[in-house]
Amino acid sequence: MQLKRADVVTGALELLGTEGLDGLTMRKLGSLLGVQAGGIYWHFTNKAALLGAMADRIVEPIGATPFPEGAWDVQLTELGHRYRRALLAHRDGARVVAGTYVVEPNTVRGGDAALRILTDAGFPLDRAAWVIVAAGNYVLGHTIEEQAQRAEGDWERRGAQLPATAMSHAMNDLIRADPEERFGYGLELFLDGVRLRLRAARP
Repeated sequence: MQLKRADVVTGALELLGTEGLDGLTMRKLGSLLGVQAGGIYWHFTNKAALLGAMADRIVEPIGATPFPEGAWDVQLTELGHRYRRALLAHRDGARVVAGTYVVEPNTVRGGDAALRILTDAGFPLDRAAWVIVAAGNYVLGHTIEEQAQRAEGDWERRGAQLPATAMSHAMNDLIRADPEERFGYGLELFLDGVRLRLRAARP
């Protein structure tokens, strides 16, 4: 059966799950798919192009269902949480997406939805784009750190080794906190700033 582009992406995500991003090579992927590397390069000119397609598949769930009715900040909050969940669904998912510049369908669809939310609220298009990039960077940064902590697996032990200072107590509380709760708190801090900018942008 002829290898299809979607099959390559599916295989690459499977390999990502077992080997992580650092272990994802075209040679290993070819072995998994039972083809020579040339069969992969028929669909993707290089690894960067493959990673872009993987990133687009990773973010596909974000737009799978309509966003809730309500104010712009309610919708943007939902978008942020969907983005994080999509990244967490794959080992090193945040690193894959962070390292790509993607203009494929799912990514474009999500970006368009976010821009509509903000421009409908009153942001000029150019500033709406800046907000979306900043929000995306927050989600990616938080999730990269979250996945790194999961991979390390001994953050609580390391926290316990810190000298007894206010910083060590704060770090121990941070380590023990629910990652989703921490993410939501940071997202709300970000949105507080967006609300201020929106009030200034409105006539």
